Amino acid sequence: MSADVRLSVRDGVALLVLDNPPLHVWNAGMTRGLSRALDAVEADPEARVVVLTGDGDRAFCAGSDIAEFAGMRAPGEAVARKLRPQQELFARLAALPRPTVAALNGHTLGGGLEIAVCCDLVVAEEHIAIGSPEIKLGVFPGSGGTFRVARRIGAGRAKEMQLLGEPVTAATALEWGLVNRVVPRGGSRAAALELARTLLDRPPRAMALCKSVVDAAHDLTEDELIELSLRASDEAFTSAESAEGTAAFLARRAPAFRAFPGSAPSTSEQENQS
Repeated sequence: MSADVRLSVRDGVALLVLDNPPLHVWNAGMTRGLSRALDAVEADPEARVVVLTGDGDRAFCAGSDIAEFAGMRAPGEAVARKLRPQQELFARLAALPRPTVAALNGHTLGGGLEIAVCCDLVVAEEHIAIGSPEIKLGVFPGSGGTFRVARRIGAGRAKEMQLLGEPVTAATALEWGLVNRVVPRGGSRAAALELARTLLDRPPRAMALCKSVVDAAHDLTEDELIELSLRASDEAFTSAESAEGTAAFLARRAPAFRAFPGSAPSTSEQENQS
């Protein structure tokens, strides 16, 4: 695995750690590293939930490596060399059928926020700054941050963040719905892993189906969404997961969703997740 993005899988949880010190700024190496990590996650049926965080306590990801910009001045060059590969990679993360949790352990700016909002759930530490400062460089969030942030918090607040370029606090991000939970300093990884363990007890296929319908909410008409929801619901209701969940409810016992193929806890560990 790339030194820029470390991967470990343990007990069903894939932990991805951004590791480009000191602030984990995003560059071509990080794009390649996350791509390889997602390859490994997608190939591992035991990696049922993904947690994404940064190494250390200074930053989740403080944005793009500005030094790369100087070599991308020709028309189309920034798109071809940087933005299109990032857009495709971030869309891949957003569409991952497994549930994903971002643990914002430090400042989350620019591209870092664009990565975070690709995840289903976001946990932020109370002291961090979260923002989209790209406008101050004469550009704007070009890797999905415009529309993914707007989908979470609405166009008005997204424009406030991205046109002014000023960061918001974790408390404000929680109030706006940009993050799901705020935890004390140093607690984001543990909180994200706790969420991941809860998600491991949920039915994996039903979660993937639910996620697919929620993610389409801003892209399809209401009639199209009704049909998509009905097709997904038909698959869910006729699944072994539904049979197990119903039987467990009637028997007043906990459902054993982890017993299904591809959902067993991992017995291998590539590195320590603590």
